[in-house]
Amino acid sequence: MIILYVILGLLAAVIILAFALPGKYLVSKSIIINSDISKCYDMVADLNNYRDWNPWAKMEPDAKKTISGTPKTVGHQYSWDGKKIGVGGLTIIDVAENKSVDLELVFIKPFNSVASDNWLFEQLENNQVKVIWSNSGDLPAGMARLMGPMITKNLNKQFEQGLKSIKELCEK
Repeated sequence: MIILYVILGLLAAVIILAFALPGKYLVSKSIIINSDISKCYDMVADLNNYRDWNPWAKMEPDAKKTISGTPKTVGHQYSWDGKKIGVGGLTIIDVAENKSVDLELVFIKPFNSVASDNWLFEQLENNQVKVIWSNSGDLPAGMARLMGPMITKNLNKQFEQGLKSIKELCEK
């Protein structure tokens, strides 16, 4: 009987924890790149370059990809459909040349969600550029919130990979 109470107590604690966790997440990473700011900006604002540096595109290079709209403008879009990376799309919703790119990130499969992808570009001395990549969104309510820490841990790792790839491409 004591074992049953212990199990029920642990289950109750997990449920309480799930509802106490934050309902939103934010991941932000930055890197210093030795390159022209326009080259760094173009790597992100022209979604034709996405497959060359993005960790998810590299994860499944054979996934179906569709790029539409005018590069570096509002409405420019990159969509994907893959077995590993699921189905979704990325659309530019705001741009400031050589300063920022804001995108809406929509996942359709394996689950529905919407997030914001934001990029900032800051010209530093000696032809260096600070690039900041941020992503934020809502976490589902209830027990699914327990996955929040795992999601942010994975995003941190993938952002580091993506920024490193952009650095390598821009410094060539």
